[in-house]
Amino acid sequence: MVGAGVGGLATAIGLRRAGRTVTVLERRTAPDRYGTAFGIHPTAQAALDRLGLGDALRARAVPYRDAHIRRPDGTVLAALPLERIERKAGRPELLISRPYLIDALLAELDRLGGVRIEYGHRLTDAAALAADPDQLVVGADGINSVVRAAYFGHRSGPRPIGTVAWIGIAGFETGVYGETWGAGRFFGMTPVEPGRTNWYATVPEATTAREVRDAFADWHDPVPRVLAETDPATWIRYEMRHLHPALPTFVADGRIALVGDAAHAMTPNLGQGACTALLDAEALTRAVADIGATGAAGGPAGLPGALRAYDTERRRSAQRVAFGSRNLHRFMTARRPALRDALVGLLPG
Repeated sequence: MVGAGVGGLATAIGLRRAGRTVTVLERRTAPDRYGTAFGIHPTAQAALDRLGLGDALRARAVPYRDAHIRRPDGTVLAALPLERIERKAGRPELLISRPYLIDALLAELDRLGGVRIEYGHRLTDAAALAADPDQLVVGADGINSVVRAAYFGHRSGPRPIGTVAWIGIAGFETGVYGETWGAGRFFGMTPVEPGRTNWYATVPEATTAREVRDAFADWHDPVPRVLAETDPATWIRYEMRHLHPALPTFVADGRIALVGDAAHAMTPNLGQGACTALLDAEALTRAVADIGATGAAGGPAGLPGALRAYDTERRRSAQRVAFGSRNLHRFMTARRPALRDALVGLLPG
């Protein structure tokens, strides 16, 4: 296993539950607690339940309800479909701090035992990982995946979309949640835990915290206040990228599999990056666990079939989400928003 982010740790848990001994190689020297909040869709919650992590998620997560899309002046255009999601799934969308989710995954690995995480291991020759034909190699090493480059080539790779995002956490609850869409920019707020608000912003031309604040200075309350009361030293800036073109397969050589951003990195507009990684992890480890259940040996005869089943289940689904997220980004950041706002205003409010 390469990569100790959410997808990699969840996959390690599933593989350990399937009876595999797991080694995780991670280039960082310590657990990666970078980031703010994750939205966890009910389908991903169900995957976490199957991995034995549902209770740990719910212990620290908060429900996401009553959120809207607004104009910069505060006019409500539409409600986000959170009520419909909850009604259909029987459970709400949840939000959890990324560090809490990482800690929950690590705690479960400690409880299970049999998993070794080698921090500070910068992989230089990913091809050497597959020397043993009976060994499953999982690339969970993000958008710059060295496993993907070694086994799937360089045709698909990280592509910038020309947008910079800023994220942070304000030390108060706004009570106003959802997204505000302006001309070429947007601002979002969600709950994350009691007494705090997760926020994210896109301003293509802004390169400093002051420029971000200036860009939203005349937007509706509490947007300027959220930015004013969040220490710029805690802001996170990143360039939005996605994996392009889409991979023709998530598996190779009968023993190599990709999960998460290594397989289908996407823009964050649908809030599904962590969810798809968790769904990948659960599907892959379920397929591997089924090798024994179907009576096949765990070596080269059984593993290729398990990986094909994983690819069939996850590739098209994950790539549809990535495609939808990229198109939503284009829609949200339209520089002439009148038609966009009119279309959004037709949605149920």
